[in-house]
Amino acid sequence: MNMVFFRITYSDKYRVATLHNYGCTFRCAVCSYRLRSGANGPPGLSFPRPERFLTVPQMKQALLSVPLDKVSFMGGEPTVSKELPEMLDFVKNTLGVKAYLGHTNGSRLPLPNLDGANVGIKAWDEKVHQQYTGKPKSLIFRNFEAAFHAGLDMKANVVFIPGYVDVDQVEAIAAWLAELSSEIPFHIMGYIPVPGQPYERPTDEQMLAAVEGCRKHLRNVAYSHLTSQQALDLTARDDRFIVREIS
Repeated sequence: MNMVFFRITYSDKYRVATLHNYGCTFRCAVCSYRLRSGANGPPGLSFPRPERFLTVPQMKQALLSVPLDKVSFMGGEPTVSKELPEMLDFVKNTLGVKAYLGHTNGSRLPLPNLDGANVGIKAWDEKVHQQYTGKPKSLIFRNFEAAFHAGLDMKANVVFIPGYVDVDQVEAIAAWLAELSSEIPFHIMGYIPVPGQPYERPTDEQMLAAVEGCRKHLRNVAYSHLTSQQALDLTARDDRFIVREIS
């Protein structure tokens, strides 16, 4: 897929630019992007289809217009872009700043000129992973391990969905990560009900059980337990989301 980046935002406080893409390699019916696209929104595509996409020269010009310490690519799934390798090379070797995948499903890791990635690991159970994403579990875990051993700064997250990706699966993912390093940051996100799906938001007690289970294995376990309204406006909870559009 070409021409998938449609928006660039910038944090003046943190000197971070974020390139946002449209599209994904997975087909997840419970994806939180469907909170915006609704029950009839197509899995694998972020909300809604942008009216325009940015060319490589436009992206480079926007990044040159602000002082930077870091550039983040996120989506959707940023690795669907055929232009991503060129942009990573530009960020690392022309701008001379850190390049991260701020959100990725891990299906195309590692990549040259990439400093780190935050990988959303969907499930531990093979059958659930295949049903959830349309892709085999082994691909993601193998890629995460390869990126970690390549020296990338790796983080992981999971959406905790009681009755689907339950406490046992979340803890199993944490235990697997700990085999690589107990220092890998792990974020547990409480499921936010998506239109048309049968699963419910976890209770406070369920969230605590998932967090406590993972903290048996990993030193840096955080969690979020948002409502759908909170998820649609994160600026009140985290000033990293206070940004302005630069392209």
